[in-house]
Amino acid sequence: MNPTNPHDDGAAGDEASGPVHKARLWRDKGWTARVIKNEDDDGWAVAMIKDGEAEPALVGPWTMGRDKKNPKPLDVSAFNTLVKTASEVLRRHEQHLHALHHKNVSVTIDGERIAVTLDIVPDEYEPYAVLAARDAFGEELASVKVPPTFRLTTASATAWIEGGYRKPA
Repeated sequence: MNPTNPHDDGAAGDEASGPVHKARLWRDKGWTARVIKNEDDDGWAVAMIKDGEAEPALVGPWTMGRDKKNPKPLDVSAFNTLVKTASEVLRRHEQHLHALHHKNVSVTIDGERIAVTLDIVPDEYEPYAVLAARDAFGEELASVKVPPTFRLTTASATAWIEGGYRKPA
């Protein structure tokens, strides 16, 4: 903090590497916490940005200081809590994306259990999906490229297997 200006958090020119522990800017452990003016009201917010990312993983309200005008300064305890919360938000987002792009069903054909997976590759120019079948020992039985819009269900998996693993129409 600039002693001549108590409202200066030193955020300007903060691109230097290494830990930073200031009242409104805390950088450590691969994360940056920045206390910012809340655009929606008179309060304050904190943005948590993971190193290397352009957008914050988390933006939330921040506590007012004792003067009821300025934000409460960041400290190690608050920063650690913010890192934990932001990391959880990212983890949930990754799980959601994984669930959207990876489907699986299991079918039994002639007494044999076959796991069928659909892995969507969200390529910007030519997205596609890979439909694959594996036996109970994990050995690949077949794999074909299909449109990313292919709908994997027990019925579609059974039809694919019974059709000799030919590429679905």
